Amino acid sequence: MATSYIPQTLRELVRRRAGYRCEYCQTPEWLIGSEHEVDHIIPRAHNGATVAENLCSACSPCNGSKKTKMQGNDLQTGESVALFHPRRQRWSDYFAWNTDGTHIMGITSCGRATVEVLKLNHPLITVARSVWVSAGLHPPKLRPEPH
Repeated sequence: MATSYIPQTLRELVRRRAGYRCEYCQTPEWLIGSEHEVDHIIPRAHNGATVAENLCSACSPCNGSKKTKMQGNDLQTGESVALFHPRRQRWSDYFAWNTDGTHIMGITSCGRATVEVLKLNHPLITVARSVWVSAGLHPPKLRPEPH
């Protein structure tokens, strides 16, 4: 999704604040060789504002899967729940890496729904993660998150 309507200074603030990682799947920009997009956590289609508190860094696959969605189904409980909100929630409270570092596991209803909706374990990314793991580049160390 094009982010040209977001001022460059705001885009850079969002990317820098995220440590140049996708705030959903934690993939660093340097590892995939391209800048992440800026996602409206509450989409503009749902009256989400273009302000720092409503923006996060998202890789193209995560942003493209999320689109204007704000909710998803937890396949374990069948509940419809809000998706992960990077400004209000801490990643490590909702997700964990599996033992080999290739899959993101949702550890709450919100986490599981987010994994499904954003396709955080799409076969292409899990294959890439396995290569990154073999090279000692993954999983990323979690950054301290303000809370």
